[in-house]
Amino acid sequence: MKIITLPDEMNLEKSQHAHVVDYNSSKDVSKQQIILNQNIISFLIEGTKEVIFDTTELRITASKFLIMRSGNCLMTEKRIAETSGYRSILLFFSNEMVYNFIRKMESEKSEVIESKSVYAFDYDDFLKRFVDSLIDISKLSKAVQTRLLEVKFEEIMLYLTAQYGNNFLYSLTTKSDDASQKFIRTIENSHLSKLTLKELAFLCNMSVSTFKREFEKYYSESPIKWFQNKRLEHAHYLLSQEKSPSEVYFEAGYENLSSFSQAYKTKYGVTPKHHKTI
Repeated sequence: MKIITLPDEMNLEKSQHAHVVDYNSSKDVSKQQIILNQNIISFLIEGTKEVIFDTTELRITASKFLIMRSGNCLMTEKRIAETSGYRSILLFFSNEMVYNFIRKMESEKSEVIESKSVYAFDYDDFLKRFVDSLIDISKLSKAVQTRLLEVKFEEIMLYLTAQYGNNFLYSLTTKSDDASQKFIRTIENSHLSKLTLKELAFLCNMSVSTFKREFEKYYSESPIKWFQNKRLEHAHYLLSQEKSPSEVYFEAGYENLSSFSQAYKTKYGVTPKHHKTI
């Protein structure tokens, strides 16, 4: 599966600071590697969507929409049935638009509890009407779209900051220049995920070989061994909560009970069935 760069690969004018796209698909995609060169609001209309960034994983239905910061992510888009489709209205916008909005509104930065790469919000009547207006705008000429989208961007930002505060707004402008911190955050937030090394390397914006080398530098063991230990430790915790081995093995990242039992015994000296003797 090739890496997709957005909005570049949508044949849009690169000099524009905002774009709207009425996106439809009749196919499901799973963990598509996406490079976002602009920030994006994805107004989901039909289907389900899941995105995984360095520190955040969110899954939504058509009752919500997402605001995503530019960067690398894994994206899953699915239809709810074979006979239905997937549809979302995409509003791309540049960092310059965000900075201009903050300056214009003289917005005071709230105390950021946590800077995240993606946020999910619920629709309400105002937002549904807003999405309808974007659909109408997407059918107009590019010149008219450009002028209108500048106004629509301010409209949606004013509304969302009034409703939810400006934490998400400043998160869009927060870029971690410390590659080592980003690397460690990505690993620590993904230790129970079922991401492949290739997917983790992509989220860290690295080749697989560089990822392995950096991993061993920070953790003094191979990523495969480190992740296996973390998952077995999690499995041990779940077993101590009265869960059965058959309930635990898949959550611990194993395809079958026998391979889980073998790995568990290698680490703890007993099978999961007899873990209480540890």
